[in-house]
Parts: sequence; C-alpha cells; structure tokens
Amino acid sequence: MSTIVLIHGLWLTPRSWEHWVPYYESKGHRVLTPAYPGFDVEVEALRADPTPIATVTVPETIAHLERVITSLDEKPILIGHSFGGTFTQLLLDRGHGAAGVVIDSAPPEGIQVTPPSQIKSLFPILNNPAKRHQAAGLTPEQWHYAFTNTLSAEDSKAAYERYAIPASGSWVWHGLLANLKPGKQETWVDFRNADRAPLLFIAGGSDHTMPPSVNKSNAHHYKGEGTITGYIEFPGRSHWTCVDPGWEQVADTALDWALRHAR
Repeated sequence: MSTIVLIHGLWLTPRSWEHWVPYYESKGHRVLTPAYPGFDVEVEALRADPTPIATVTVPETIAHLERVITSLDEKPILIGHSFGGTFTQLLLDRGHGAAGVVIDSAPPEGIQVTPPSQIKSLFPILNNPAKRHQAAGLTPEQWHYAFTNTLSAEDSKAAYERYAIPASGSWVWHGLLANLKPGKQETWVDFRNADRAPLLFIAGGSDHTMPPSVNKSNAHHYKGEGTITGYIEFPGRSHWTCVDPGWEQVADTALDWALRHAR
C-alpha cells in the first residue's frame, strides 16, 4: 500500500495536513490532500473571498473526491478529519478505499447524539438561520473553544491565523436537520454495508466539537456482516488533534491500523 488520501474538514483547507504529508512521505508513501471544489487556493485568498465556501455543496464535493480517488492506480488509504471524516465514511460506503480512518469525525445522517459542547461549538452558525446560505467564520475566541481548547490562548491565536477559514453554513445546518427530514439525505450511509472496507474511528477525549460520545455512537451504528470497525480514544486531545503537539502519535496510530487492515 503506497497511496494515502487526506481529507480536510470544515473551517480548514489542505494546509491543515502540512505536517502529515512529509511525515508520511518520509515513510515511503504517496500522499494526496485534495481540496474541496474552489478551495484549491491559499487560506488568505479564501478569507478575502469566501464565495466558493458559501456555494459548494456536499454532493459536488463527494463527486470531486471520487474523481481524485478513481484516477489512482490502486485503492488508497483514506484519512479524514472532522467533516472530512464524514466524506471518508461516504466514500467507503461507495466502495472506495482499501481502509479508512476518521479523526474527530462529524457524523453522517442517523447519529442523534448531540452533547452540549457540540452545540456551543457550532452555535456561531446555528444562532442565525440566515447563515444557512453564507460562509460563516469563527472569532479567535470561538475557535479556541471549538478547536484548540487544550492550547494556550497565544498558541490558539497562532493556529487561527495560520489555518482558519469560514465554513459552509448550509453544511452545518444540514447536519442539524438531516435526522428530522424524511428519506435519505446527502450524508446518508448504509451502516449494514457488508462490502465496506475496514474503518477506524479516532476520538479526542477533550474534543468539544465532535466529542467521544458522538464518535462512539457513530462507530457502534456500523453492523455490516464481516466488516471491521475500530475505535481508539486519545485522552486530553482536542478537535485540533492533527496539529496539536503529539500529532505524530495520532498519525502513526492511524497509518499502522490502516496498513494492518487494508484490503
């Protein structure tokens, strides 16, 4: 297995993987970090003009990721963070990937666990229905609570300035309403899909945005006969676990598990 595809989450771009790419490449792997459609510019450009964030849809993004993956000469390992974890689950359900790892994953349709810290983290978007059609950002203080609560205020501000962009309000609102609408929504997966590749959930014990209870519920929903679903929790790690000090342990755990179980 030589190819790894890293999928970023909301409020972020592929820059969030900038440490993981050389780390995995040094181990002999080819590493791809596809951006969402329209996100293939620098963080600073998206802050200046967030139009692509406001207009891109989940189906468009899935189709884009599928094109990237199916152009490869082998099934890659898929690793997704936050909403990138949702995309990883959707892609595995569609038959893509030799194995998948989701880190602090946002849930697909059907996961109804909603801890108070999650509501508080997402409230800057959920507090106004008008943001459903906008690109909505976080203040440095809101970012500190939602992403970097285990860092000092100074280190959190540095991370905010380096990585943070607005997020799609429609994606967040859709996640809130998906379980209230009849029929299959755009983040629906077949939890009983027996053909799905192995999938590992990694949760941060101090994650405010996607707490362990969300990831545990998500993992426990998978019931496909003969499938492999794992769960590992890192105590004291936040939603920013892919960049927080000690991220190497998370990267090693994800890759080692995926290589052992890839098919």
